Formats: sequence, C-alpha cells, structure tokens
Amino acid sequence: MSGILAGKRILVTGVLTESSIAFQAAKVAQNEGAEVILTGFGRLSLVERIAKRLPKEAPVIELDVTNQEHLDGLADKIREHQGEDARLDGIVHSIAFGPQGAFNFLAADWEDVGTAVHVSAYSYKALAMACLPLMEKGGALVGLTFDAQIAWPKYDWMGVAKAALESTNRYLARDLGPKGIRCNLVSAGPIKSMAAKSIPGFEELADVWNHRAPIGWELTDPEPAGRGVVGLLSDFFPRTTGEIVHVDGGVHMMGA
Repeated sequence: MSGILAGKRILVTGVLTESSIAFQAAKVAQNEGAEVILTGFGRLSLVERIAKRLPKEAPVIELDVTNQEHLDGLADKIREHQGEDARLDGIVHSIAFGPQGAFNFLAADWEDVGTAVHVSAYSYKALAMACLPLMEKGGALVGLTFDAQIAWPKYDWMGVAKAALESTNRYLARDLGPKGIRCNLVSAGPIKSMAAKSIPGFEELADVWNHRAPIGWELTDPEPAGRGVVGLLSDFFPRTTGEIVHVDGGVHMMGA
C-alpha cells in the first residue's frame, strides 16, 4: 500500500469514539499505509467495537498508563500481534484525564491535581519508555495538547497538566533524539468528544474558537488534528523534534 506511512507500524492510544482525535489519527494512518494497533482502558469492549469501524479492524491491547504492570508488559503484548519482527515506528499519545476537582483551581487538592498530571503528562514519558525496546531503529512520538500558554476559562489544573506535558515533550526530545526518535505535540482546538463532556464549562471554552479562529473551526471535526498527527509520524519532518504544531484554526496567534 502506498502513502506517507507505508510500511510503518503505529501504536495509537486514546481511541474511545469516532469523534476522538485518536480515532481520526488511526484512520488516516491506515489510509496512508500504516499497520495500527490500538490501546484501551476501562471500556475495552467499546474500543474493540470502534476498532471495527476503521478501514481495517485493528487489534486492541488493554493499557492503563498508571499501572506499571501494564506498562512493563506492553512490548510483549505488541509482540503477540506482530511476531518475531515486532517493532514500532510511531506512537500516538492521546491520553488525558482530570477529576472534577481539578477544574476548580483554588479549591483543588493534591490528589486531584496529582492524578491529572500523572495521567495527562507523566504517562507520555512512561509510554515512551514502555515502547522503547520496539523502537531500536528510531521513529516518532506524537502527543496531543491544548495550548498551555493561556490560562483558559474553566480548564484550571488541566491547563497546568498540559503545560507539564509540553515540557515533558521537550525533555523527551532531548533524551530520545540520540536514539533517532522524534517527539512532537499537536495542539488542537476544542473538539466535541466524549472527553470534552467531562470538562465543566466546555461550551464557554469552545466559544472562543467561534469568534477568534481566522481560518474557521468546526467543533465536531477531529480530522484536521488527526491529519496533523499523521504528518508528524511520517518521514516528512525528519529533523523536527521538541515542537508543538498548532492545528487550532489560528487561535493561538491572535492577540488579546
């Protein structure tokens, strides 16, 4: 199969529904020639059903990124699907979570904040290390962020967690660069996904895009962000690492 990911093997985390950026990234990756494996957590049967809606049904591996046993066994789980020549050429980190308490900045306790940072930022490094044995020939790691330069309304400690993710990306790029692994993030605008439903005041946050995206923004269209992810997974950015590529309709560049 031809395409910018022809022959590549990609692990995609965070697929839950067709409205998720991760699903679109997996779909575009397959259309561009990649072999895709998904991971799921909690509602695994739902992920398995969604996997059947891809152009080619993808296998699903259970993965809780806060469970060290799951992380330690991830490479072997991938080998079960790929065989003796198992490898990964790319990883998509599309994992974030904040308890309800994390969305009240002044009232949040450390337990809620710590969970948000662990799941949304530290897991990026943890996932990379778990997959490192399968990336001896290098590859690309792509995560998803939400512009942490801004103190967004209602986003609160999740914004801090995304700032931690963006910093983690730079340090990973520094330490994994010598191994031939590029680490970049896609900064997407708000998408009406299942994850968005857990954010109090999401509509108020999203409304910024209705007025400020110079090229326009569609809250129900995750495909542009998915395409951005696939672009960074490809070999078209061979010396780009430690970067944040904005796929947000241009909101990040607008003045106050």
